Amino acid sequence: MSMNFVVIGCGRVGSELAYRLYKNGHKVVVVDSNKDSFNRIHADFHGRTVEGEALSADTLKRADIENTAGVAVVTNSDAMNAVIGHTIRVHYPQVKQVLVRNYDPSMREMLEAFGLQIVSSTAWGAERLQELLIDASFRAVFSAGNGEVQLYEMSIPADWDGIAVSALLLDCVNTIVIAALTRAGRAELVTHQALLKTGDILTISATLEGVTALQARLQAGMEA
Repeated sequence: MSMNFVVIGCGRVGSELAYRLYKNGHKVVVVDSNKDSFNRIHADFHGRTVEGEALSADTLKRADIENTAGVAVVTNSDAMNAVIGHTIRVHYPQVKQVLVRNYDPSMREMLEAFGLQIVSSTAWGAERLQELLIDASFRAVFSAGNGEVQLYEMSIPADWDGIAVSALLLDCVNTIVIAALTRAGRAELVTHQALLKTGDILTISATLEGVTALQARLQAGMEA
């Protein structure tokens, strides 16, 4: 289903986001105060561009903000993103999604104080790099928030054949949730009493603390 979106800020992220939305069949309006910024958008993009200050009611009106399903505020200023995002939420409550990009992790508390939905590429990237440096054996398949909680897929080694799922959760109860178990291509929900088999694929939701503890437990089991 085609939807209407507004992207405020036509830098590297804004131009890429606008093009991706457009390629997926959505109607996109890109707003930026510098008309030269629109040159960053892919040549195949046929959405609209609006030059003007995003805090201007006239600019937002020309962007048809009142009829958009979602707005992404991705200028290069955290403070400006916060103010623009807050303004849209207050004056255009019909907009269902207002997302703002965070560049500087030290500014996240300020953005959170506005109650805004934040995407922090810096925090997410650092979290993901840390995971890969520590151990790349668990494959992250989905990242929630800014990487604080992620979904991982892990393959059960031969050493853990016949072990109960509950054994994986020792000391990790508050940091890991078993989302699903896939066996012979069929996924299902499992109880803590279920027994694992070699080659099973577990999908787990975990913090970095939880997945690190689980990796240590698996390693200890394989060395025993």
